[in-house]
Amino acid sequence: MQVPGDAEIRELHRMYAPSREAFDLVYEHCELVADVAAQFYDRLDVDTDLVRAGALLHDIGVYRLETSAYVRHGVLGHELLASLGYPVELCRFASCHTGMGITREDVVRQGLPIPVDDYLPRTPEEELVMYADKFHSKRMPPVFVSADTYATEVGRFGADKVRRFAGLRARYGDPRLGPLSDATGYAVI
Repeated sequence: MQVPGDAEIRELHRMYAPSREAFDLVYEHCELVADVAAQFYDRLDVDTDLVRAGALLHDIGVYRLETSAYVRHGVLGHELLASLGYPVELCRFASCHTGMGITREDVVRQGLPIPVDDYLPRTPEEELVMYADKFHSKRMPPVFVSADTYATEVGRFGADKVRRFAGLRARYGDPRLGPLSDATGYAVI
């Protein structure tokens, strides 16, 4: 599989962003997720080029939301990338990064506006991008989210999500958010 490089991915973001502000917010978030993921490379046996591409592509569906529920952004991103001919291995970074993964039971129980299916990472690369994504938020103003804060926030989605995050945290450890906060000026909450 040919993994797209940074320039190709950046151009995709530029093409689909509805405004310069949306591009700046989403693309910077994707870059920061890639930076967080890179902190774990030395501990893992992963395809680092694939992780970087996946991190840079994971939120491309945000541009297609319009008034849709935010939970749809992953499915929309997967559909967009597939329509452009990207392989499923890349498309899945968009559809399988939300929260601690979404199960078909979650979709049904919560009445989520996405097709009933499992949206769970299947590869170490997908899992790493999902984990790294938890540590930066596009809220206004953007912030870095500490592992302790996310552990509390994920509780609203159920005990199974809390356990899953705790397991990933035990496996990967906590990222170093201080240097990223210093570089961007975004607070760590």
